Amino acid sequence: MTPDSLLRRMFDKAVEVADPMQSLARVLPPKPEGRVVVVGAGKASARMAEAVEAEWGPCEGLVITRYGYARPCKGIEIVEAAHPVPDQAGADATLRMLALLEGLGEDDFVLALISGGASALLTAPAGDITLAEKQAVNAGLLASGTPIGQMNILRKHLSRVKGGQLAAAAYPARMLSLMISDVPGDDPALIGSGPTVGDASTPADARAILDRWNIEAAPSVHAVLAGETGVIAPGDPRLSKVENAIYAAPSQSLEAAAEIAAAAGYAVEILGDALEGEAREVAAEHAELARAAKGPQLLLSGGELTVTRRGDGIGGPNAEYALALAVALQGARGIHAIACDTDGVDGAAEVAGAIIGPDTLNKARAAGVDPSDALARNDAHSFFAAIHDQVVPGPTLTNVNDFRAILIEG
Repeated sequence: MTPDSLLRRMFDKAVEVADPMQSLARVLPPKPEGRVVVVGAGKASARMAEAVEAEWGPCEGLVITRYGYARPCKGIEIVEAAHPVPDQAGADATLRMLALLEGLGEDDFVLALISGGASALLTAPAGDITLAEKQAVNAGLLASGTPIGQMNILRKHLSRVKGGQLAAAAYPARMLSLMISDVPGDDPALIGSGPTVGDASTPADARAILDRWNIEAAPSVHAVLAGETGVIAPGDPRLSKVENAIYAAPSQSLEAAAEIAAAAGYAVEILGDALEGEAREVAAEHAELARAAKGPQLLLSGGELTVTRRGDGIGGPNAEYALALAVALQGARGIHAIACDTDGVDGAAEVAGAIIGPDTLNKARAAGVDPSDALARNDAHSFFAAIHDQVVPGPTLTNVNDFRAILIEG
């Protein structure tokens, strides 16, 4: 097996073990008696709904997923909407979801299916904030390099559904919220901005994030953050009937990939499943580790890197990491790497990421593209398209965040 094919096999395995059709049934309880309503949002939510109906049969409910990520369900309605910047389809579906939860009683049961992407797909702006104003804040956050945890705090306080508010809308019904983690540290309050999890942050915290990351916002946004928002405190009685459970996480996918590498004769070092930081800076650090390593060895890592937009190119954190890694390695012999988002979408492009090797810069010269220029313009996707080293799996129907693997041959 070539290094590139081994890297791709590890990525595919990381995705496979997080597929709800492979993993959700083991944590799903028997279907409760009485009325059962299924709600959810995220890139994996339609696949999760499909897995639920495979066990429970047709169910009443509604979930919102990304365009292209719908799955066939017999009872649960699947709505597709925009990600990473919300759109009207997501806003309309969110209001219908809240209406579906109105009037539930103590004998009713709600199953919530939450995965990465729910922050954009569940859209119900607070106060007088318009959808366009919410979109502008989201776009500003995505271009600023703001860490995901900070993004989600701000998103919660600008919403009528995040930060425990979806669970509060279902009270006094019982709720089980099953989650796939795509956040560093697997904090359930951060997955999809925690629609079923209480949050102790304050409007002042949200205002500080706007200031810290220089996010421009409309007067309506500032007006909402000047008062009390709808975010539910952790001890609120309306959360007393909720059980939150993460059943798939980045660590499981990294461990599955590590088993493949070990079987192929590589010593494995997992650098962490919760890495954060600027993609190009982390890549430079990992290049030093790779140069110092003695093969055959594999360096694995997960988490969520960010990109501060400096240019006008097309890119994402994984492709930018791969490009920066190639530039830092300068064709070092025997070092190959892959960097992909397990949801199949890196940034806003329908590309998971890229593979690099000792010949990456030679390929670039032959194709007439400049890696340093592409990096300066945040144009990593265009760079890898030119040298035919993109990874394009299509919708993976799951999301346990970034997958990065560096192979050092002996």
